[in-house]
Amino acid sequence: MNNNQPTKFKGVDTQLIIYYVALVVIGWLTIYSSAYDSTQPFHLFDLAQPYGRQLIWIIAAAVLAFIVLAIDTKLIQTYAYLVYAVFMLLILSVVFIGTDINGAKAWIKIGSFSIQPIEFAKFATALAIAKFFSSAKTDKERKTQWITAFILIGIPAVIALLQKDTGSALVFTSFIILFYREGFNGWVLLAGIFAIILFVLTIVTNELYSVAFLTVILVVALYFSKGDKMKTLRNIGIYAGFVLFVFAVNFAYNEVLQSHQRQRIDTILGKSVDPKGADFNLNQSKIAIGSGGFFGKGYLHGTQTKLNFVPEQSTDFIFCGIGEEWGFVGCTFLIALYLALIIRLILLSEKQRNPFSRIYGYCVASIIFFHLAINVGMTIGLVPIIGIPLPFISYGGSSLWGFTTLLFIFIKLDDN
Repeated sequence: MNNNQPTKFKGVDTQLIIYYVALVVIGWLTIYSSAYDSTQPFHLFDLAQPYGRQLIWIIAAAVLAFIVLAIDTKLIQTYAYLVYAVFMLLILSVVFIGTDINGAKAWIKIGSFSIQPIEFAKFATALAIAKFFSSAKTDKERKTQWITAFILIGIPAVIALLQKDTGSALVFTSFIILFYREGFNGWVLLAGIFAIILFVLTIVTNELYSVAFLTVILVVALYFSKGDKMKTLRNIGIYAGFVLFVFAVNFAYNEVLQSHQRQRIDTILGKSVDPKGADFNLNQSKIAIGSGGFFGKGYLHGTQTKLNFVPEQSTDFIFCGIGEEWGFVGCTFLIALYLALIIRLILLSEKQRNPFSRIYGYCVASIIFFHLAINVGMTIGLVPIIGIPLPFISYGGSSLWGFTTLLFIFIKLDDN
């Protein structure tokens, strides 16, 4: 027997796996702590308890990881578009046959369990984006590549909106980070930031104030571009585009966002105060994190989370449980662990000889970073509560399996 024969798991990056295991373990311990009751008997695989179900999903995720590592990398790249198409059809079917849970029709119910297919659409979209950008293109094709790329991420985002799952829809905007790595115009990023400013200004005031603000900017721009016909026309065109955006804001705010999402945005912007309603989740989350102090109350000694003061404490708001029991030190360690994972992904991506692997790695890093920033931000009141999980930590099989697949595909693709 040839001992030098390569194995399917040769060259697997142990650092990424260590980070993954650490996050999954922290997640399970936090889920267990939120349900812990010293007066009740403990059974590790008690399916009546969230920690029992999560443990089953963790074991299934480990099996899934081994399956991904056993797949030939050539097959992953060859069938990237097919995987994308299959999952787009799957999440589209949810719009018609899905089950409504917490206001979002994003779930398929199988017996007593529910699966959220949109979580798997993230890695499918990452595969399609990697395939698209790594394919050789003619000069003519390069002129329209950004349109195609935006369509690829726009399809699952629109379907998520049809499912009334705004949080998942926003996750697909994280691919913009990869776009800039691939040469996307930096001015578009500034336009995006300016659009956010206009959105806030329009919501806080009204369309007239925003249009007046734009008009002042246009007058200044026209003054500096006088004598240059092309610049003048460009500035007028940009002005017209942003005016249309301003009048689209209220439509999106009133017709696309759900009432509880509008209330949360109003709370963040200071337009309303509702401590027992829209503000309740955020206030309880802040109290839980703040009560942890520097070192925390200690594992299994949380009170806000233990007594169910914090809604969704093992899913969207699981970070506040960590803050309460482990304090500032624990939160800092967790964020550092995530950043180590993301930085490792970027460093390995830059070393890839295959463009497909490099691009996919950036997609993985972008998605995880977006989830981290938004989830932590919403628990401390920096961003509106839109309901997205903390990767590898939040309770839920769909999220864990989706992120496991997302990460381990890159671990398999890593050719260093």
